[in-house]
Amino acid sequence: MTDVGVFREAIIAWAAGGPGARARELAARLSVRAVVLLEGPSDAAAVDALAASRGRDLAAEGVCVLPMGGAMSVGRFAGLLGPTGLGLRLAGLCDEAERRYYVRGLEPAGAAQETGEFFVCAADLEDELIRALGTARVRELVEAEGDLRALRTFLNQPAQRNRTPRQQLRRFLGTKSGRKIHYGRVLVEALASDRVPAPLDDLLTSL
Repeated sequence: MTDVGVFREAIIAWAAGGPGARARELAARLSVRAVVLLEGPSDAAAVDALAASRGRDLAAEGVCVLPMGGAMSVGRFAGLLGPTGLGLRLAGLCDEAERRYYVRGLEPAGAAQETGEFFVCAADLEDELIRALGTARVRELVEAEGDLRALRTFLNQPAQRNRTPRQQLRRFLGTKSGRKIHYGRVLVEALASDRVPAPLDDLLTSL
């Protein structure tokens, strides 16, 4: 595990009710300057993949990419890490449906969403990536990753018949543990440089 990975684990333990001394010590020793708050590990995989495609090492730049385990945790992490805590710069992505959690969670921590450091996906990041690539290209990637049979089985389910192809693919990515994380990287790596969804592009540019 990298030093920033150790810092990330220390923050998660602190947010769960543990002591904060280790996180404070690591933040100072590693010169951490910013934390990217994300809902889950698939978002983190996408951010890391885009950074790598642009030749950036976020950890070396003092940026910690931190999956929170859900949007409702944003207030707790912002309080520990933001202006009222470690004083680190906060950034991140959120889904439109979860925006209210970010507004409520960030304002008490002195890190209001209106600072422009948090960027909103219309549905979620997977939907943004599928829309950017197009459903035909995503199906090609699913086949290349050896998941075409699983996709066909999924599409034969009665519940999928009234959904659009984009909705079906989005649902499929969440049907198996680890699949969203894997495709968070795969879909980003397949993007042309001018097709990166605006929320993801704007986030990385802001760091």
